[in-house]
Amino acid sequence: MTAYDRALAKFTRIATLNEAAAILGWDGAAVMPDGGAAARGEQMAVLAGLSHELITEPALADDLAAAEAPNDEWRQVNLTLMREAQIRAAALPRDLVEAAARANAACETIWRRARPESDFAAVCPALTEVFNLTRQSAGILGEKLGCSPYDALVGGWQRGLAAAEARQRQNPGPLLPPGPYPAAAQEKLCRQLAEAAGLDFRAARLDKSAHPFCGGTPTDIRITTRYDEDDFAAALMGVLHETGHALYEQNTPKEFARQKVGESAGMAVHESQSLIVEMQAVRSDGYLSWLAPLVSEAFGPNVSDGALKSRLRYVERTFIRVEADEMTYPAHVLLRFRLEQAMLAGDLKVADLPGAWNEGFEALLGITPPDDRRGCLQDIHWHDGIIGYFPSYTLGAMAAAQLMAAARLALPGLDEALGRGDLSPLVGWLTENVHRHGARLGFNDLLAQATGEALNPAHFEAHLAARYL
Repeated sequence: MTAYDRALAKFTRIATLNEAAAILGWDGAAVMPDGGAAARGEQMAVLAGLSHELITEPALADDLAAAEAPNDEWRQVNLTLMREAQIRAAALPRDLVEAAARANAACETIWRRARPESDFAAVCPALTEVFNLTRQSAGILGEKLGCSPYDALVGGWQRGLAAAEARQRQNPGPLLPPGPYPAAAQEKLCRQLAEAAGLDFRAARLDKSAHPFCGGTPTDIRITTRYDEDDFAAALMGVLHETGHALYEQNTPKEFARQKVGESAGMAVHESQSLIVEMQAVRSDGYLSWLAPLVSEAFGPNVSDGALKSRLRYVERTFIRVEADEMTYPAHVLLRFRLEQAMLAGDLKVADLPGAWNEGFEALLGITPPDDRRGCLQDIHWHDGIIGYFPSYTLGAMAAAQLMAAARLALPGLDEALGRGDLSPLVGWLTENVHRHGARLGFNDLLAQATGEALNPAHFEAHLAARYL
């Protein structure tokens, strides 16, 4: 075997361990009893340690240094990505990696109990430990990579990006009929719409959890959502959002499965795929007109397309990020962007987060959360050690608008297809221009190849103006 082949085999084993961790993570969020939390934390720590041990073996470093990839762009990029991953991993000591995995799992478990009770005090010590360990890791990575600690975290979620890149006229429309909207009927419609969008349920599941997410592996997708029987819209849009993530995973290049170059191009690109489905396609005039009769059939009372459009495209300041409209959503991200940088730098104590959150929220959106459940406890991210991720959402929203503009130019009948509930032309175009490229191209290179230019926020502004103004 060549040095490249040996490295390839080692990264395949690492990816398989990470797949096991992903399924255990889904299990912990969706079906694991509370009594399993301590053992699950230890399991996640052991898997993280084993993965770290494999990627930091001196023999792998030697092979990566000596390797020469075949004369093929995909394999050359794969070698670059393997080297970058090995450098990041080797910078961190194994005990810190295991401690972080253990702390993240413990904090997430406490958060699941604390959020419904709006009990920040219960989770504060665990969240403080998560930020302490993340601060250590970020400092080590920043020094190794020659960047700020926060940029080291952001770069881990979206290769090539750093922090620096990172009320209107409307008339209320008709109202939706009052609920209840039974959870079972919501789940049935969610599955129907996800399948119609192209999700293959022979290799996917839909379950319930405290916070919606898409996890698992490309051949075993795990989507979760939560149901509110007074309002079906949050679950429907949440599942379609996660379906965008799932379609990306299911369409990554299978010939490079379990290799770095066969993964997604990063989380800002990933968010562009969920948002182009949820915000660009599903909330379009044509799709909502098609959806209204299905909603009426699912829940009994007649739902007009005007009422559906009013509910899903009405701009209103709200406390919950995942339920925010397109116009105010960037403010939710900006708040988290500021706060996580301050906590990471040590300028804001975790114990002071609730007050800083409320003050920042009031400054950005003009309203103050009435409790921590609708304030600093609402997101799972920080409690699971996911720090530096939030900029991906707004970068993804901008990229989604840019990709949709390019898709409309390439597919003149796209809006007519959406009016029939047919997402296949859009998904086909995305597969050709985004999904099949895996991680071969960086964020801006991928956008430039698909749309003719690097990220240009003007497309997002034009989208918002056209839809809301």
